[in-house]
Amino acid sequence: MALIVQKYGGTSVGDLDRIRNVARRALGARKAGHDVVVVVSAMAGETNRLLRLTTQLAKRPSQREQDVVVSTGEQVSVGLLALAIQELKGKARSFLGHQVRILTDSAFSNARIRSIDGEKLFDSLKRKEVAVVAGFQGIDDQGNITTLGRGGSDTTAVALAAALKADACEIYTDVDGVYTTDPNLCAKARKLDRISYEEMLELASLGAKVLQIRSVEFAMKYKVPLWVKSSFNDDPGTLVCEEDKAMEDVVVSGIALTRDESRFVVRNVPDKPGIAARIFGTLAELGIVVDVIVQTPAHEDGRTDLAFTVGRADVERTNEQMRKIAKQIGAGKVEHEEGIAKVSIVGVGMRNHAGVAAKMFQVLADEGVNIRVISTSEIKVSCLIDEKYAELAVRALHTAFGLDKPAA
Repeated sequence: MALIVQKYGGTSVGDLDRIRNVARRALGARKAGHDVVVVVSAMAGETNRLLRLTTQLAKRPSQREQDVVVSTGEQVSVGLLALAIQELKGKARSFLGHQVRILTDSAFSNARIRSIDGEKLFDSLKRKEVAVVAGFQGIDDQGNITTLGRGGSDTTAVALAAALKADACEIYTDVDGVYTTDPNLCAKARKLDRISYEEMLELASLGAKVLQIRSVEFAMKYKVPLWVKSSFNDDPGTLVCEEDKAMEDVVVSGIALTRDESRFVVRNVPDKPGIAARIFGTLAELGIVVDVIVQTPAHEDGRTDLAFTVGRADVERTNEQMRKIAKQIGAGKVEHEEGIAKVSIVGVGMRNHAGVAAKMFQVLADEGVNIRVISTSEIKVSCLIDEKYAELAVRALHTAFGLDKPAA
């Protein structure tokens, strides 16, 4: 017997037939002798619908009240799934975040989990029930309802698995695992049997939509075996786990593409201590996530150019703030550029193989793709390129690093 946490996303519970399908899967695991905790998202499209209601009513709605509204999507899902399990002659009980007591901080709409009290869930499992838990939501010290941000149900599931010391956490989606790249971009993309936590974390941060970044961080920190599976077939899926020797033999495991990039350049920035901290500290206070940062060597006049990228959703706010900051610090003009994409190669094998970055650059050069900016980490190389070459770059790199071929 094992304790398994299963998570089902919005498409998996998108209508009553799909909810019945989830109920059958959960009961199947229960009948196999396992203790089962199921985490569910709101039905597909429901969170967006609720968000639209808040913004139609208020131009800038209170995030506290917005969390109260959008959290109701998961309340509907857990109630319906518990009923579906009961209709199939199973035992089930639904739980909202405050009933489990998923304690978070008070950062409404993007709260972080501080602790989980698993007592009520263990009591439910002792009664041979399937415990059905609302994802995406929690409660702060003052009793306010909080939500965990987009993809937060993944984080709920992995955090529960860690708190309950579950044997596995299974994330069910509308895809059957983690692929070497987006199959919509490259027909030769193939599903991976397993991938390391670090590689998955990099791919998630680079735009892979399979898992939410914070859920992978939780899994890596608490060593939770994490499976990515489809709720519509019985494929074994992809295991996200600790790195082993065999993984290091594979130089590149995946190719990621992010189209959501906008580039800013601040000209003639004074090359003085504290200037960069002031620029990026201001953006951080506004919740603007900065990605690639490049600073040119200082000119003879003691000034430099500073370039960075942000997501397109933050362009307007970034542009407004950077023009104010540039004037305050005595910098030159602020330039903004759209039509930028970021293509990245990821693999733990890069640690032990030389020439990986050089090979990537040569592949792009052979395809006539100009590299605008380069960013690296221990297991990743990213290049900013013109968006019109994005899909060409992905396919070329996928072939060059042997990802078109089945794994040995």
